[in-house]
Amino acid sequence: KMYFRMKIAMRIHAICFILGIILSVTSLKAEEERLWQLHAVDIQAPYAPAPMANGCIGILPQKEPFAVEHVMLNHVFDAASPHVVSRVMRGINPFCLSMKIDNKKVDTSNISGWQQTIDMRRAVHRTGFHALEKADVSYELCALRNLPYAGLIRVTIQACKDMLLEVRSEMGIPDDYSQSSIRYREMEADGNRMYMLESDATSRFGYRRVASTSSFLFNGEQIKPMYDEATRELFFSIQLKKGETFCFSLVGSVCSSRDFFDPYNEAERQVIYAVHEGEEALMQAHYRLWDELWQGDIRIEGDDDAQRIVRFALFNLYSSCRGGSRLSIPPMGLSLQGYNGHIFWDTELWMYPPMLLLNQDIARSMLDYRFDRLPAARKKALAYGYRGAMFPWESDDSGEEATPTHALTGPFEHHITADIGIACWNYYCVTRDVRWLQREGYPLLKEIADFWTSRVTRNQDGSYSIHNVTGADEYANGVTDNAFTNGAASLALKYACQAAEICGEKVPEIWWEIGENIRVLQFENGVTREHSTYKGEMIKQADANLLAYPLGLITDEYRQRQDLEYYAERIDQKDGPAMSYSVYCVQYARMGEADKAYEMFRRCYEPNLRKPFGVISETPTSNNPYFMTGAGGLLQAVLNGFCGLQITDEGIVQLPSALPSHWKRVTVTGVGSDKKTYVRER
Repeated sequence: KMYFRMKIAMRIHAICFILGIILSVTSLKAEEERLWQLHAVDIQAPYAPAPMANGCIGILPQKEPFAVEHVMLNHVFDAASPHVVSRVMRGINPFCLSMKIDNKKVDTSNISGWQQTIDMRRAVHRTGFHALEKADVSYELCALRNLPYAGLIRVTIQACKDMLLEVRSEMGIPDDYSQSSIRYREMEADGNRMYMLESDATSRFGYRRVASTSSFLFNGEQIKPMYDEATRELFFSIQLKKGETFCFSLVGSVCSSRDFFDPYNEAERQVIYAVHEGEEALMQAHYRLWDELWQGDIRIEGDDDAQRIVRFALFNLYSSCRGGSRLSIPPMGLSLQGYNGHIFWDTELWMYPPMLLLNQDIARSMLDYRFDRLPAARKKALAYGYRGAMFPWESDDSGEEATPTHALTGPFEHHITADIGIACWNYYCVTRDVRWLQREGYPLLKEIADFWTSRVTRNQDGSYSIHNVTGADEYANGVTDNAFTNGAASLALKYACQAAEICGEKVPEIWWEIGENIRVLQFENGVTREHSTYKGEMIKQADANLLAYPLGLITDEYRQRQDLEYYAERIDQKDGPAMSYSVYCVQYARMGEADKAYEMFRRCYEPNLRKPFGVISETPTSNNPYFMTGAGGLLQAVLNGFCGLQITDEGIVQLPSALPSHWKRVTVTGVGSDKKTYVRER
């Protein structure tokens, strides 16, 4: 008996041990899952919406039941008004749902228990609430990564009482359009009966045609939607019994004449494809592609709040572009029409570096965008009396200058041409793709070098100056020898020389000479002088400090500290954009000053955070979602600062750096072409 009791006790102990392991693993998985989610639980609280995008369209959900504010189209432009520059367009919105229970519309006045969750891992936006004390309603919205011109809303209703459910879908046509039509289409394709709501419209000034199609999916249930001629809505109704659960989806597509010769039929074709694929297959493909994106991830141990904020920044950049699209990312991504959806230096200096480290396909697309518009840049250089290629400060689809004419940044903020050259060289340093360098990289760098040789002026002492520019600090216009402009130009020339040698091309001697002798001015005490007439006035954002990072032209720590201490408090605290303190964070972290680095890290996002999800606005006083440029700066603070990653001529290296005192570890996965993992521990 004693033997059997011992045996039973040992088995019980083993079972308890195994159960303990299972519970521990389950608990760890639950904790890990929690760090992928952002929550909102108070519908009355301030609310900054967060876009759900896939690189081609961006959908902006709101807090009201089923509300979608608008759909943004990537790089689809029309004029903002007569004789005014281009503005990115909102698409026709096929995601307009409404619900009635027992003939009463569900809205904010009759719901309770409202909550929303953004699941970053799966890229879905979930909403749930109790409606009219008769049903529990939940739905999730996503911009499908696998169908980049389409999105899906999946809805689940659990009846708490016997009830009549009615659901309606309509097309939302914004005032970006002058002519539009809405129609109902019923058709059969390979034995499947489909019921579709369709719309097409011409942009207000006739530049583009846009079409949209939507359809309900019922997961095999035999429900026939109806069309309401009066309201031009597609709708269905169904009687539900208490305790019954009913599910359906709405799939919608938005196509434009920028991307398709026949956007009307393509929009219809995309929905037909989605109907035949089915909801589950669509979502599984969507999840799979996001799993691939998340091979490049940042994990922070010891600071859950920072983990969510940093991951949300990365999520938004991944959402805003896609490999193979040959498109780039505007400052507000695909959230709204801010800055007209144009492409600035924000791309190359702020958003591109994290993408180059973590996803070379997206980084390549951002460079492809510039290469495709090289002919337009050549024409701009010619128009202003220069050689080579002169890239516009604000670029739209044409690649011509799209800056409003009242802004001097358009004619004078020339450092963007150097920024593009630096991004080009860094792509080669990470990928070591010599064929790409020969075919695209060097031709682009050559045009940029030729521009700078014609842009500089030789001084009597043999040095070179650049006159009449706007630097990164846009409060200073028409200045001479702007620190960042001169530094970036010198690097672009140096990289053009290196690329020429690799490609077996003759290096013009003037490139080396100018690159080595462009002036970078200093005050008498050794502080870098922002420009030749700078006297300590307020600046919009970091300029001279960029010479230490990211340019790497000032490596002496004493000089870096001098510059940091001098300029940090001269930044406009009210209207300055979010990025400046991120470069300060990088520099302090690399100098081993963990506390100061963490202070700057917090300053680069905390004043700009907006509830409930942690959307980052451009400035401490603005409320625009989501400022992708700020996301790029925040990510560089962690990747290049706390983790110490640096792109060099020999590839990616990890420099010494310091972590905040309460951070245990930073792990960055999927870095570079070989998807390497880098770790920094305290």
